[in-house]
This record gives sequence, structure tokens and C-alpha cells, in this order.
Amino acid sequence: MQFAGRLNNVETSAIRELFKLLGKPGIISFAGGFPDSAMFDVEGLKEASAKALAEEPGGALQYGATEGYNPLREQLAAFMGTKGVKGLNPEGLIVTTGSQQALDLLGKTLISPGDKVIVEGPTFLATIQCFRLYGAELISAPIDGNGVKTDELEKLIAEHRPKFVYLIPTFGNPSGGLLNLERRKKVLELAVKYQTLIVEDDPYGDLYFNEAPPPSILALSDSVPGSREWIAHCGSMSKVLSPGLRVGWMIAPAELLAKATMCKQFSDAHTSTFAQATAAQYLKAGRMPATLAHVRKVYAERALAMGEALRQELGDAIEFVQPQGGLFVWARLTGAGGKVKDGNEFARRAIEQGVAFVPGAPFFCANPDPATLRLSFATADVARIEEGVARLGKAL
Repeated sequence: MQFAGRLNNVETSAIRELFKLLGKPGIISFAGGFPDSAMFDVEGLKEASAKALAEEPGGALQYGATEGYNPLREQLAAFMGTKGVKGLNPEGLIVTTGSQQALDLLGKTLISPGDKVIVEGPTFLATIQCFRLYGAELISAPIDGNGVKTDELEKLIAEHRPKFVYLIPTFGNPSGGLLNLERRKKVLELAVKYQTLIVEDDPYGDLYFNEAPPPSILALSDSVPGSREWIAHCGSMSKVLSPGLRVGWMIAPAELLAKATMCKQFSDAHTSTFAQATAAQYLKAGRMPATLAHVRKVYAERALAMGEALRQELGDAIEFVQPQGGLFVWARLTGAGGKVKDGNEFARRAIEQGVAFVPGAPFFCANPDPATLRLSFATADVARIEEGVARLGKAL
């Protein structure tokens, strides 16, 4: 069988492959990148789906517009307004089947084979795979605890003139990094200076633990004249409400939205109208603030517990920045005291001790750091986090 040549550019996700090893009884997993299903607002979603069927069954169960179910687009525009995005009309966004589809649509509409795209190093693994599938040459921009290094980013933009720059500025996956306010404004200035599209992926921005993060790049675009037309923003309900709904959205300039809508017609016609109607009713009912307050509290406790346990059990053999939001601890093995320094080797030893995490190398599009690893604290309670990290200590 002759497959498309584009498949030569990608390979199966290292994370998905890792899941095959997790069938061992009693294993504690820090590997997943998903929310804790125990915190889903099941009652709220039941009420929302019942209202969707009672009030507009035809709209909820029939084919719908590719751009999205209009009541949901209205609710999402209002939701983004509460987060500082001014002047957003429902027509200024389309609903996608999770934010992953938004990334795929960006690949379809913008990337021709050989086009250069700048991403963070490290970045979301599925983004690397998606953009490579469409033939992109990926350029890695270095980051630190404050997100992408904008001075380095400018050098890369000036040198490579990319089709676009992809960033996860708020509690990124896998880095957990938070782009500070100064750098966010700098990114907007770079967008205008070099006429370069900035893609802001923001699935974790509502999952902050203490102080709210700086406004999104999209929300800040009003402060930098001319920058709004160079921003595409991808949002998702997967991490804050339910991944199973598969509801995401993309806000972008009208011309880009039109092209993305056309490509979406070819792939799924439209995102599930039933899921969209349920999400619309949920937002309309005003339950989201309480849901967010609850998950923030729980994840904050777990993040703190993991940080304390790592410092206690692994000491100077590991270094990391304590996360202030999101779902992940991004860490680096130091090799201190002769301990293991390779993430893949450490992962193998950890599985033998009954605990799993994801080695960090696959999250880099170039020049991977083999000493890195990603740990998720989202799906384990404090007791299991402490036990799991104790096992990691034994695996060193």
C-alpha cells in the first residue's frame, strides 16, 4: 500500500506509546496531560444537556453551521470578554472540535511544504506532529521560566521570516512557563514590526493557582496598534470543563477564519451540535466561575505537594520551577551525586518502580535536552503524588 509522502515527516506520539506500558497493576501515572475526571461538573452538564434538548432540540440534534452553533459563539464571545478581550463579536470566532482541530486548520490553511514555523523549545508534542505533517520546517525558540526569550525570538523571526510563530504563553505544555507581561507586549510589537502571525494557544490560562496571569496576548493587542490583525487565538473547554465535549474555538482575522471554515467543511462539516448546545447552556447558566474556583484549588494543592515531594525525595538531583498554574511540572535531571541524568533511562527505571512520567526529549522540535522530563500532578491525589515521587526517588 502506498501512503502519502507527508507521513514520512511524522511518527507515533511517544506519549501514546508510553501508555501501552501503563497496564502494570498499581502503577502511579504522572504521564497524562488530561484533567481529573473526578472534578467534572457532571450535574451541571446533565442540566445543560437537558436544557439543550428541551429548548431547541432541532438545533442540538440537527446538522449545523460549520462556523459553529450561534448561541455558543455568543457565549464564547462573552466569556472572552470577561478575560479582557474587547470588541469580539460571535462572527469573530469559529467553534472547533477541540483546540487541536484549530491547530490542524492553521496547518491546512497556512503551511506549504518547506514553510518555516517557529515554536517554543519545548512545546506541545501534537503541535510538532501536526505542523510537520503539512511539511513545515520547525524552528525552535528557547524559553525560560518567563516563557519564550523574546530577544532570541526576534533574531529567529528576522533570520527565517516564518509563516507564523506558535506560542503557549500561559502555563505551557510541557514547560508550565508563564510569559511575563513585558515579553507579551514585546511579542505583539514583533508581530507588527515583522508582519508575522502569532498563534496563541491558551488551553490552560484559566487554571491559575494564586494571582491571575497577565492578560492573554490577544487581550493585550489593543495596547499595541496594528497587532490585532496578526493574532490567532486558540481556546478550549477540554482542561476546564470536559475533554469529551470536544469544544474549542479559534479567534483570528476574518480572512483566516474564512479559509479555516472552508477547510473544516472538508473534514467534519461541523463540531457536534449537541456538544455545542450543551456547552452554550452551561456557560449561560453561569456555573463556570464556581467550577474554575474548585479545580484551581485542587490543582494548586497537588502542584504544591508534588513540588515539596520532589525537593524532599530527589533533592539536588532534579531542578524545576514551581508551577503557578496549569497541569505540569517541567523538570531537568542534574546528575548530582552520580544519579541518573538521562530522561529515557530514568523513565525506564521509574516504570520498574511502579510510576510513570514522560521524558522531555520528544517535546523539542530540534536540539532535544535528554535530561528533561514532564510530570503531571492533575490526576493523582496528594497521597498518591507523595507515594509516586517516593518511588521516583528509588528509581534514581
